[in-house]
Parts: sequence; C-alpha cells; structure tokens
Amino acid sequence: MRRDFFERVAMDRSGDRNGFALIEVLMAMVIFTVGILALTGLQITTISGNAEARMQTEATAIGARIVERLRSLPFDHDDLVPKVNPHSLSASGSRPYTVDWTVRADTPVNGTKMVRVTVTPSNKINGRTVTISTIIAE
Repeated sequence: MRRDFFERVAMDRSGDRNGFALIEVLMAMVIFTVGILALTGLQITTISGNAEARMQTEATAIGARIVERLRSLPFDHDDLVPKVNPHSLSASGSRPYTVDWTVRADTPVNGTKMVRVTVTPSNKINGRTVTISTIIAE
C-alpha cells in the first residue's frame, strides 16, 4: 500500500511538467550571454596585451642593434660626438619607431663615453619607450 502511494505521487509530479517554462529558457539565455560577453572582454584584453608585448620586443631589439652598431664604431666617430645631442633616426614607413641617443664624454671615468639609446614607438597606445645604456671605452 505504501508503495502504491509513492508511485502515484511520482506519476502525478511527472505529468505536471512536459518541458521548460519560458522564464527558465530566458534565464539560461541571460546566463549564457553574460558568459560570452566576459569571454569577449578577455579576448580583447589578450589581443591588446600581445600587441603591447610585440612592440616592446621590437623596440628592445632595435635599441640593442643600435647599441651594437655604436659600439662597433671608432671612438671619435661622428655618431659618438657628445656635442651633437641628441642624435636621432626618425620613424619611417617600415620602422614605426623613433630612435634617439645621447653621448656623454668622460662618464663615468675619463676616456669613456656613456651612450643612452631611447626607442620611442609611433603608436603611443600599445607601445612603451625603451632605454638602453652602455659605456664605450677609448
């Protein structure tokens, strides 16, 4: 007898619901939409961070190349004259960076030159300025 009662209650409850209510479907869609929007925001942040890292890497590589070129020049070369500060290479179509370098003579000791190379991206939104310093001995 007890079993018959529970079977009838179970059958009565299962007969009440034949599908999802409209409000349940709408709530599921709202939750799904919020999740998708969060992922979209995350994707935008990731793309922006990747662009910034790429520009930072490019600027650092350009600065390192300029430092190596300056270090390979003779000590009295025109690009290492302290009176012509700052020396510069402007941005062009293939190079969206401006490169400036300053030279200070007898710094930190006599017979040396302190060279500071600054690479500035044309795109100020994603790029940061990179500065590399080196000391060149006579």
